[in-house]
Amino acid sequence: MHILIAWLTPVLASQPVQNGIIKPLGHHELLLFLLQLALLLLVSRGLGELMRRVDLPPVIGELLAGVLLGPSLFGLLLPGVYAQVFPKSQTQSDLLSVVSWLGVLFLLVVTGLETDLNLIIRKGKTALVISLGGIIVPFSTGFGLGWLLPEDFLANPTERLVFSLFIATAMSISAVPVIAKVLMDLNLIRRDIGQITLAAGMTDDTIGWILLSVVSGLASSGKFDIATVFKAVSGAVLFLAIAFTIGRTVVDQILRWVDEHIGGVTANLSVVLVLALAAAALTHALGIEAALGAFVFGILAGQSRRFSSDVGHTLEIITAGFLAPIFFAAAGLKVNLQQILVPETLTIGLIVLAVACVGKFIGAYAGSRIGGLSHWEGLAMGAGMNARGAMEIIVATIGLSLGVLNQPMYSIIVMVAIVTSLMAPPLLRWALAHVAIGKEEAERLKKEEQASQSFIKGVRRILIPTSGGPNVQLAAQLVNHLAHQNAIEITALFVSSDKKPPKQAAATTTQVVDAATDVALHSVTSIMDLPTESSLQTKVESGRSKAEVILKEAAKGYDLIVLGASEGQRSGRTLFNLLVDRVVQEAPCTTLVVKSHLPIAKGKACAIDVQPIRHILVPTIGSEDSKKAVEVASAIAAQTGALVTLIHVINLPQVEYVLYDQRTMTPVKEIARQIVEYQAEIARSLGANVQSRILQGNSPDREILQFADREHVNLIVIGSSVRTVTGRVFFGHRVESILSQANCPVAVLSTI
Repeated sequence: MHILIAWLTPVLASQPVQNGIIKPLGHHELLLFLLQLALLLLVSRGLGELMRRVDLPPVIGELLAGVLLGPSLFGLLLPGVYAQVFPKSQTQSDLLSVVSWLGVLFLLVVTGLETDLNLIIRKGKTALVISLGGIIVPFSTGFGLGWLLPEDFLANPTERLVFSLFIATAMSISAVPVIAKVLMDLNLIRRDIGQITLAAGMTDDTIGWILLSVVSGLASSGKFDIATVFKAVSGAVLFLAIAFTIGRTVVDQILRWVDEHIGGVTANLSVVLVLALAAAALTHALGIEAALGAFVFGILAGQSRRFSSDVGHTLEIITAGFLAPIFFAAAGLKVNLQQILVPETLTIGLIVLAVACVGKFIGAYAGSRIGGLSHWEGLAMGAGMNARGAMEIIVATIGLSLGVLNQPMYSIIVMVAIVTSLMAPPLLRWALAHVAIGKEEAERLKKEEQASQSFIKGVRRILIPTSGGPNVQLAAQLVNHLAHQNAIEITALFVSSDKKPPKQAAATTTQVVDAATDVALHSVTSIMDLPTESSLQTKVESGRSKAEVILKEAAKGYDLIVLGASEGQRSGRTLFNLLVDRVVQEAPCTTLVVKSHLPIAKGKACAIDVQPIRHILVPTIGSEDSKKAVEVASAIAAQTGALVTLIHVINLPQVEYVLYDQRTMTPVKEIARQIVEYQAEIARSLGANVQSRILQGNSPDREILQFADREHVNLIVIGSSVRTVTGRVFFGHRVESILSQANCPVAVLSTI
């Protein structure tokens, strides 16, 4: 803390100090500010939705809203009203600038959240070559353009070098949000060409922000020398190095702490905003652009396993519905078409547009061909990366605020952003229509589609309440197998009663509780042999109601609760016992209850041997519950090498009627065959060795139990929705029959 204060002191001391009372914002200023926000938001969102209806990026409409409300139209048609609503007042301009800057930062945080580092790494070589081509060529042509432009388009003619570098950076940037939107609209975002385009665009943007930070540092210092360049580059590189090493861990630990000790979307949203603004403030104080800090934090937060998708969705709504439209519309307000339509300005504007398009197209196309892509794929890359969109507007805004760009040049760059974004959708559609899908790509897309609909692939956090015993120990063994399918965060929870013991027995009771805690947690943790990407933590909580403590913990974003069937004594009014029944009924997520059918050893929590799993049986009726059970069984089998048997029992009537003949059975058998074949394909996609059986009988549960005994099944996994009957968990008579009569372990997966 002392180091932070010492570092901030010179920064804060550099600001002028004024004596006297600070007056609050005036009534008229506040009125105008609210009116401006309402008007900008109304028109920008309206035009944005109109653009969406005609398959164009909404950002185009939001930018045009500012142009229409600015001096180009509103100021031209109703100059008196325009002067009243948007007066040339420093106070009003500053108020709107604050909201606009919040829009910039939020937009970059959201962009960072959507940046897939794994995608960039996976497509790294090709994406890097394309990105370098898409930066080097437009940077060179942009620099040359800046060096040759007339002095009338320079804010400060004596700083042409900095101006040229800034124009070069503006020409190099791409708009990942626009590219992603077009690819999503064309249903191509998961295609190979879509992934490479996104990866190249993300790499392009990351390098672009570093360049922007360097150029902004040069503009702020007002001079160009090796020391200034070295300071800016080293500052940006050092920040990125720390952010993606120590920073990644720090962000993850902070989000973890908030999730565990406070919880809830509101708390998580607050801490994300605090960290994002702090990161932006840090980079701004270091002299590298504030936008880079927000963008990098977005990447780090999105990579954290504790980042809530609800928080990300909320940020997207706030940004897309309020802050980003205000930013784009406010940026458009500064555009004066009357200035652009002046012959000289129009000529320069068309030259800048041509240089921007040609440089990006040639650079991206050349990089694509060097990277091994085809002619049409190269054209698609050029079309996609040519879109400037939001990123160029941010660059232009920063240039105007730093005094690098004057008003005409700012208007030209905004025009380039609008036109290139309008060009991207039709050009991408045209180029990608000629890119055929290969066999390997088709297979990958099929697997990704299956994974997107998979229950087990979506399990990231598992809670195991434990008090020891064979059931929860077997449950832990199953979870250990599941952790090899995904990167899973497992929490073993021991809940003790906080009922107050007599004073004279307090010390003894504490010792007993501590011993019970150690035994219960050890019974789970000793079984775990997790891969490096999965993790295990233990927790000890207390409460008057153990079920309430478990449910409270489960509400903190877990995907699956795994329970031992006999955590406590069973009564006639329950299926398992009061605790397990209540957790299953009220759980905020899916539950898996494991009944081992093993004898309870002396001391209840004595360790059991690792149970061999060579044959897993999954009864299926084709329901969504059955599908999830198949996935759980297949994930376990993929790790243990077990055989998975999918069994469907055709329930025959007790009395055979005359009309109930072979013709009646034919369609029933066909439906059964389709059910097991479909779910067998799911099992194979998860790496399981699978077979299917279709049986007939008057009692499905008896057929299942007899098959399990005859085929030496080691585990039965059943999927069923929970039904409440007079406060008791009820899965149906067949499930209860299997639970009570099976001679092997049974796991019941219950969905909410």
